[in-house]
Amino acid sequence: MKDCEIYSDLRVPCGSNIIVRVDGRNFSKLAPRLELEKPYDLDFVGIMVATCQDFFQEFSPCFMYTFSDEINILLDDVPFSGRLEKLNSVFASFFAGSFTRQIFQSDRFSKLLSTTFKSISFDSRVIPLNTDGMVEYFKDRQDEAWRNCLNGYAYWTLLEEYGKKEAALFLKGKKKQELHDLLFDRNINIMNIPLWQRRGVAIYREKVIVEGYNPVKQEKIVSHRWKPYVDWELAQFNREFFLSKDIITE
Repeated sequence: MKDCEIYSDLRVPCGSNIIVRVDGRNFSKLAPRLELEKPYDLDFVGIMVATCQDFFQEFSPCFMYTFSDEINILLDDVPFSGRLEKLNSVFASFFAGSFTRQIFQSDRFSKLLSTTFKSISFDSRVIPLNTDGMVEYFKDRQDEAWRNCLNGYAYWTLLEEYGKKEAALFLKGKKKQELHDLLFDRNINIMNIPLWQRRGVAIYREKVIVEGYNPVKQEKIVSHRWKPYVDWELAQFNREFFLSKDIITE
């Protein structure tokens, strides 16, 4: 029967940077049930980050980046021999399980979902890119986080003046500078809001110094270890950023 399996041996290409992107399914319907604060809810973002940390501990990726209900994973050691079906199915199910566990460990959210819980799921896709393409990909996703930030603040601010349809119609086709000016006219300087709202949150390995003791030589020793670091104050993504974090080399 194994011969009847479809694409069971399809593998990611060798020599590429492998990015796996997972997105929450129907999270637009989940948000009202969670009664999330708008345009950003720190507790929800904390759960997304904790879910990323669970994944980092399990699979030790090179780099992870999250905003909204989206998580992007850069792999330097591709598991499951690069089998595409395995990557997509295991990663999506892992995030669904971890996110659900994190939600129900939250006193705030578990009470809201206790009587109306529906299964939470994620979808997954694999994106192979060369190094330049990988850098451009993450720049694009961070640009999308910035667009989401501007649109979110503009929309929820305008709701105080207009209805939902009127606010959406007013914002349709507006450029970034126009949104920035709209908010500034209403005493909101978008550049003063937290960086994690504007640029998202990343997890990557950071080199730390570990002091120990050699009992044979009876002397202190110093070594370096890599540990996961959650960056809530991201710089803008570019080639220099990924070089400085030892994610890519020249």
